[in-house]
Amino acid sequence: MATSIEQYLNTSYHPDREFVDGLVVERNLGENTDSAAQAEVIGYFATRRAEFGIKVYPGVRIQVSPNRIRVSDVTIIKKSQLQGEIFTAPPHLCIEILSKDDTMLYMQEKIDDYLRFGVPYIWIINPRLRNGYVATKAGLVEAASGVLETSDPDIRVPVAELFDVD
Repeated sequence: MATSIEQYLNTSYHPDREFVDGLVVERNLGENTDSAAQAEVIGYFATRRAEFGIKVYPGVRIQVSPNRIRVSDVTIIKKSQLQGEIFTAPPHLCIEILSKDDTMLYMQEKIDDYLRFGVPYIWIINPRLRNGYVATKAGLVEAASGVLETSDPDIRVPVAELFDVD
């Protein structure tokens, strides 16, 4: 059933959902592995906010087009960026933690939405394989060196540091 963007924005969903061309879309929820990886990513960036000059947001709504609102697992903005309750300017980095139910089609659509909107970096982290990918306008590549990176600000994150090794 089609929904207006106004209806979507005035409705609370638990857990939050995305809005894609008039449809309210459920996000695949993670299990323990995914949730733990998300917590590690948030913790990693939260403790380095001042060093990187960033702010960290879990599960924030990002209006990527007039008819689409995506919710990334973790969103990073530069400290100098201003955003409202719904992000309407491209953040510096969107991070998606793959759940076992995420499909390539779903993730590629989401990456494409972020890139068209102007997000310069998208990281896809697979907690089961303990690896990561970086998507930019140049394409999607595995972080073969084991390090996820951005520039301006320069952020270098060894993927291994994002997983609880206890």
